[in-house]
Formats: sequence, structure tokens, C-alpha cells
Amino acid sequence: MIEPGASRKSTNSRLPPEVNRILYVRNLPFRITAEELYDIFGKYGAVYQIRLGEKSRDTRGTAFVVYEDIYDAKRAVDHLSGFNVGGRYLVVMYYQPAKFERRADAEEKKRELEELRRQVKLKKAQMAAKEENQN
Repeated sequence: MIEPGASRKSTNSRLPPEVNRILYVRNLPFRITAEELYDIFGKYGAVYQIRLGEKSRDTRGTAFVVYEDIYDAKRAVDHLSGFNVGGRYLVVMYYQPAKFERRADAEEKKRELEELRRQVKLKKAQMAAKEENQN
């Protein structure tokens, strides 16, 4: 953790704005457990919470790790990005809500566009069938 007598804030008193207590971790082995993540991330400070992605969804292989202290989170990002776990190299970054919201919005718009395309295709097929019946 931190050497005795060293002040936490003396190493980096001004943190970049993207630094926060919540980390987003990608490229995890699919079979990793929360306990194993606590062992890995707990070496850098007190972990408040870990949320693993669901095994059957697009979120598998991902996790959110929430630290008690922002400086512990920064040290974890600095040391664990690129760390090899189970033959996979971790991608550890700060959680940025705006980025996740944009991704969710883009996925929603993509679904809407696919639905509109399906409706247009159906309408064209109906019009072609109607035209064929008139002839």
C-alpha cells in the first residue's frame, strides 16, 4: 500500500479530472470470481464494492471496482492496466458516466433504426404484393 510516514496526497496532490473512485475493468477472464478480484484490486487499497458483468450478457468479462479512496483507485489504474490475469491483459480505466450514456444512446438509436428498416422492408413487400394482385 503506502510506505509508513508517506502522505497520500504528497505523491500527487492534483489529480486529473477523469480520476474517480469507480474503475471500469474490461478483458477479464470469464470465469473470474469477485473474490479473486478483491484479492487483485485489494492490494492497492480498501475496495468498497465490486460488480461483475453477467455471464450470459454482453457485460461478461467486465467489472466495476469501487474504492473507498480516490488515491487508491489511481494507484490501481496505474499498476493494473495491462496486468495479465488468466492469460488476458486487463484494461483498467476510470468510469466515465457520460461515455457510457453515449454508448447506451447509440445502441438505442441503432435498435430504432433497425426497427424502421424492418418496417420499411415490410411496407415495400406489402406494396409489391398489392401491385402484383392488381395486375
